[in-house]
Amino acid sequence: MAATWHTLARRALLATTLLTVALVALLGGAHVWSDGRLTPKLGLDLEGGTQMILEPRLVGTQDVSPEQISQARDIIVQRVDAGGISGAEVTTQGGRNIVVSIPGTPTESTLNAIRRSSQMQFRPVLVEGSGVPVPSASPSASPSTDPNASPSPSAADGTTVTPTDPSASPAAQSGLPEALTAETPSPTPSTSASPSASPSASPSASSGESTTGSVDVNAATSLDQVTPELQALFTALNCADPGVLDNLIDDPAKPLVTCDQTGAIKYILGPVVVPGSEIKDAGAGYRALPNGQASNVVEIQLTLQDTGTKAYGDVSRLMVNLPEPQNQLAATLDSRVIVAPRFNEAILDGRASITGQFTIASARDLAQQLKFGALPMSFDLQTREQISPTLGSEQLRYGLIAGLVGLLLVVGYSIAQYRVLGLVTVSSIVLAGLLTYLAITILGWSHNYRLDMAGVTGLIIAIGFTADSFIVYFERIRDELRSGRSLESAVAQGWNRAKRTILAADGVNFLAALVLYLLASSGVRGFAFTLGLTTLIDLFVVFFFSHPVVALLARRPFFRDGHRWSGLDPTRLGVAKRTYAGRGRFAPARPAATGGEGSAS
Repeated sequence: MAATWHTLARRALLATTLLTVALVALLGGAHVWSDGRLTPKLGLDLEGGTQMILEPRLVGTQDVSPEQISQARDIIVQRVDAGGISGAEVTTQGGRNIVVSIPGTPTESTLNAIRRSSQMQFRPVLVEGSGVPVPSASPSASPSTDPNASPSPSAADGTTVTPTDPSASPAAQSGLPEALTAETPSPTPSTSASPSASPSASPSASSGESTTGSVDVNAATSLDQVTPELQALFTALNCADPGVLDNLIDDPAKPLVTCDQTGAIKYILGPVVVPGSEIKDAGAGYRALPNGQASNVVEIQLTLQDTGTKAYGDVSRLMVNLPEPQNQLAATLDSRVIVAPRFNEAILDGRASITGQFTIASARDLAQQLKFGALPMSFDLQTREQISPTLGSEQLRYGLIAGLVGLLLVVGYSIAQYRVLGLVTVSSIVLAGLLTYLAITILGWSHNYRLDMAGVTGLIIAIGFTADSFIVYFERIRDELRSGRSLESAVAQGWNRAKRTILAADGVNFLAALVLYLLASSGVRGFAFTLGLTTLIDLFVVFFFSHPVVALLARRPFFRDGHRWSGLDPTRLGVAKRTYAGRGRFAPARPAATGGEGSAS
């Protein structure tokens, strides 16, 4: 049994060594082949960062309420936290603007994830065409054109255009159905015109307005909504212009002229039939093949609420029997079409799959944003500037000095109290510190975790918690030795009793850290995170390093025979009246009347 235990002890030490080497290799690989750093990322209070003031995008006399600003702030906080941006601060300014302070320099994708509404809506497709307007032929070319020539139907997107006829209406050029072009006026649009040049450019459908949960599907899919104004906007829309949709007015109850995300196709869409608020859950992954294996197609899986499930089922039943492109239901994100699939059958279970130009990372980011809900409005970036640390390197230096002083005190106490055995405490603390450093640095690379001053405080306090575990263990061993056990037996029995105490103490610490992390504000969460992390590392070190090392040392004569510098000297244990009774065993104390003090031989 003893041989088996010592084999397990060696395996535990081997596992600890392999884990440490693996973490070092991971960090080195992240530094060499990725953007990983060899030092932890610091938070806003220690390193500084970027401060952005977001202003709500309003149109005309539209105003914003304090409730909307508060709701937007809460959603932005969730998005920032989901993006792994530790230590960010989100506040309101003047009851109108939102101030976001982020450590370091945010990427453009991070900025867009914060300020955009990220509202996914489902709208029926009424008309689709090429994203770039078809230019009219010059008047000088008209004499050479055969007046009896028929229109060319060879456009790549299926639209019918007549590029050689300068008198053709813009609606005809855009590929609108013939029934919709009979009364089309002949405006002279600019190819860079925005589809939202004026708020009135997106008229309300006569029967398309509806509230959530009561959508008139027949009205939403009717071509009667395509008015001459919409035709003109559709014709003029040039999706190749990067900013063409920046000022788009997206009214859920009205038709919408917009582009897809690539700019290759433009659409006239009907009113919203399933709003984004009906999304119950969202996840991202690779689409499964019929055989169950994962494909290379990235998709976002959506689960709808009960009312959304009903609406989605109603519209899918209707659109299955409609001609193209009216049998397509477009999923729009921030007013751009992500995908517009055709219905082959009705979908009644409220589960939708969205594919598009996604990477797995962007799909997961979008799923997180959809899960938290859309902002009540979109925001424009008003100002963006670098800010200095709120505390600075001086405070960090003081914190590190405090941690070093605490570490030296623990080391001094361990050596004075446990002599050479105290070196086990020191080496365990060093190992715990190394694992903590590697974990925090790797999390900074993989999850953008940043160490703030509150987190540094949690690390300093963890030194005391780690030392407590060893004190409990060593004192249990001493108690067993006082009862007359051999050292190996005392180590085994002492561990059985000590580990319950250690698990209880660390369990309380971890529970407190978890509650703080879930309920407290961002500053306290940094403290809670490092406290919880170091508690888990403390348990690992005690179980897979400290106890195996002590168990192996117990077989050495230096400790087994109670050397005066081992920390297990019977005189120092307060049982001086003893006689050595064999291999690592101290006989119980004799009565004082039998003679003088005895000592271990």
